[in-house]
Formats: sequence, C-alpha cells, structure tokens
Amino acid sequence: MTTTTVRAADGARLSVQLGGPDDAPPLLLLPGQANSHRWWDGLREGFEDRYRTVTFDYRGTGHTHSEPGDWSTTSFAADAVDVLDALGHPSARVYGTSMGGRVAQMLAAYHPDRVDRLVLAATSPGGPYARERSQQVRRSLADPNGWARRQALADLFYTPAGQHRAAESRLFGDPTMTPQARRAHLRVSDAHDASSILGRITAPTLVLHGSDDLMVPVENAELIAAWIPDATMRIHDGGRHGFFDEFAAEVTPIVRAFLAPDRER
Repeated sequence: MTTTTVRAADGARLSVQLGGPDDAPPLLLLPGQANSHRWWDGLREGFEDRYRTVTFDYRGTGHTHSEPGDWSTTSFAADAVDVLDALGHPSARVYGTSMGGRVAQMLAAYHPDRVDRLVLAATSPGGPYARERSQQVRRSLADPNGWARRQALADLFYTPAGQHRAAESRLFGDPTMTPQARRAHLRVSDAHDASSILGRITAPTLVLHGSDDLMVPVENAELIAAWIPDATMRIHDGGRHGFFDEFAAEVTPIVRAFLAPDRER
C-alpha cells in the first residue's frame, strides 16, 4: 500500500491510500463512522489482484487533520470526488460499509457519472423511514466503562463464534481521533437522509446486510433495495454489523462477482 495526499476543494489535505496494480480499474472503499482507512485492513487485499484499491481517511481520522466543521455524508462524498479527480479516475466501482454506505449513497445520487457499480453493506438510508437501533443498544454504546463499551461493540459486530476476530478488529473506531471529531462523526451519521434521492442512483447496486444486525437493523437494507432502481439485495443469515469482515470468505467473492460480472464465475 502506498500513501499520498490530496488537497480538497476547500484546501483540506486528505490522506489517501492506494493498493493493487497501478493500471487496474479503481475500487473506492469507504469505511464506517469514526474510522480511518484501517477499517479495510485484511479486507482490501481480497480485491487487489484485480483492482486499484483507493481509500482515504475521513476528516478527523487517521492522517487527515481537519477541525470539525459542517461535515455531512454529502461533504464526505464531495471529498471522495476530489480524491478521484486528483488520481485521474473519471469513475470507480464503490464499496461502502456502515457510514461508508451512507457516504456512497450520496456519491452515487449526486455524482452518478462517478460510480460504475455500487455495493452498500450494513447501512441505512437515514431519514424518517429508517429503522433505528434500540434504546438498549444506544445505552450499551454510551456505557462510561470502556471495557463494557468495547464488549458491546464486539457483540454487535460479531457472532459468538466470531469473537476471536473481535479481539483484533479494526472496526471499532480510530483511537487517534479527538473527542470533538468523534462527536462530529456521530452527527454526520445521525443527520444522514437519502430517502428522497435514492431513486436518482443509476449505477447497478448490490445491497448486503446481516440478518441479525442490531446496530443498523436489516429493515434498512429492504428500504434501500426498494428505493434504488433495480437494486439486488442479499441478506447474510446470522450476520451482525461486521458480517462483511467475520464472513469475508463468503462475502468478498459475492462482492467481486457483482463488481465484475463478466469476469467472476
């Protein structure tokens, strides 16, 4: 993996990471809330034989240093466009998970010519029709005891059989973030509402979700798949919020086949 820096339209310097062959088709990977590109450690490698993987650290994460401002899933999507422009990619295949799926919705809806094919996993359309997590889940994520809070995340992301992966998981947040940036990311995710614009998406779309996801209930996948024209939905039985990591041996081939239907059999 190589790293570079891209200057966004407002002057912010975005840390960008590249993997795979230089001349391969680009695959933009968008991580979850309060996470840097490290979210994709151990997962991006499953695509780098065929794609030029592109990640960038959201504002306030990793090596993208930016004071919290008027951030939103729309502004993060605009950052993604700036990254693709700087790298010379007119368009890309896009795989977004959790909040990254929310950013990907805005990218595909507002910049349809930039997205060739779209995969949305463990995500929500937001807005008035979205199915929110329960108060019990919210309380567990706000537990002042750090150990209890991490265990709650482990249980929300991984099944009991997958707890060995939770011990080294990169999905639980970027530890280098400031408290202010974490709160800003929470506001970004909470304010997301693509309910009125998902119908604008023209890219072929695959919606993936775990049937037992309590962080982002599976009903949200059903909404997204219903609102995006001709979208395909696949539900992973028993999967939780991190199903794409825990069951990567099954999920990654599904994503690869969708991204390159003429080559993956």
